[in-house]
Amino acid sequence: MKKIAFITAHEHPQTDNTLKILEDNFPDYKFDIIRIVDLLKQEKIIALFNIFFTLKEYGLDLLKSRKKFKYVYFRTVFLFKEIKKMVNTKLREGDYYFSFQIGSVYDTSLKGLPHFLYTDHTHLANLGYPLFDKKGLLSNEMIELEKSIYKNATLNFTYSSNITNSIISEYSCPVEKVACVYAGSNVDIENMTSDIERYKNKNILFVGIDWERKGGPDLLEAFERVLEKHPDSKLIIIGANPKIKNENCIVLGRIPIEKVPDYYKNASVFCMPTQREPFGLVYLEAMLYRLPVVATNIGAIPDFVQNDTNGYLVDPGDISGIAKALIKLLDNPQKCMDFGECGYKLVTEKYTWEMVGKRMKDYIEKSIKNESR
Repeated sequence: MKKIAFITAHEHPQTDNTLKILEDNFPDYKFDIIRIVDLLKQEKIIALFNIFFTLKEYGLDLLKSRKKFKYVYFRTVFLFKEIKKMVNTKLREGDYYFSFQIGSVYDTSLKGLPHFLYTDHTHLANLGYPLFDKKGLLSNEMIELEKSIYKNATLNFTYSSNITNSIISEYSCPVEKVACVYAGSNVDIENMTSDIERYKNKNILFVGIDWERKGGPDLLEAFERVLEKHPDSKLIIIGANPKIKNENCIVLGRIPIEKVPDYYKNASVFCMPTQREPFGLVYLEAMLYRLPVVATNIGAIPDFVQNDTNGYLVDPGDISGIAKALIKLLDNPQKCMDFGECGYKLVTEKYTWEMVGKRMKDYIEKSIKNESR
């Protein structure tokens, strides 16, 4: 049986879903999973040497707390080149139809073997976030190496249009080598019907672990203004655990995942005014529960949050804009329900793993056919 190499840095729900849709669409092939973290565990000398190169390349940044060790350890020129060697050795050992890589941190392509990549971000896409500090950028050499990732891939799959544009415009990748196939949600689509009463609850839901990055402080400040118009509204916070002294705020922190759907079902509006977001699956999940969404106009979010159709888009840090959007929705339960229906329709028609898999299969087979001519 011919094989397909599936290359990933580590385990993640998105990785598992991607593997499953590929297995479903290429049932006659055996998938060999190559995990980069496992290769590094086997090559302890390389892992140890990389500590030296991390300090050499990022010592000053680490000293000034501009970058975190765990992040830059996996982004050295030395490790980039060593991982390519290790993965290429594995690929040469097998008879593969093609290789498929998750993420765009390393170049694991092997010359002569069709190679596909699926990513939700690029490093230079960070420049699109208004609050991003340019001191956080990696070296020019690392950015050039990232450029080689996209150049060497047969085709680069992306989650969103902004990353498609980034690969083309910021990394000079030919348009024909990039395809936006979107992504699916990690929750099962529930067959629930709309009920106007839930939108009268005035429950605003926030779901996110990183309170600061996800725009929690901005939402909290905006919520204080919402209370002036809707004193009976509630802000429910799941994931993060900020210290808040407000009886209208319910901070739940991390809760069992099986309990989260109940809060989606009882919410009236979903709001996460994030300051930086590679994709934003949580918005898709909220839409599956027919919730109108208030989000920031950055990254991939404008692909699925359509202003004044299924939610409202505001600029990062726009406290007044967040408050006005929330008040507008709480003022009008019917609008909430209409927006919720539009969001649900968009996700179920465009953002499912089944559809992503079909798009990938069509592109992969066409690309391999063109290469073999």
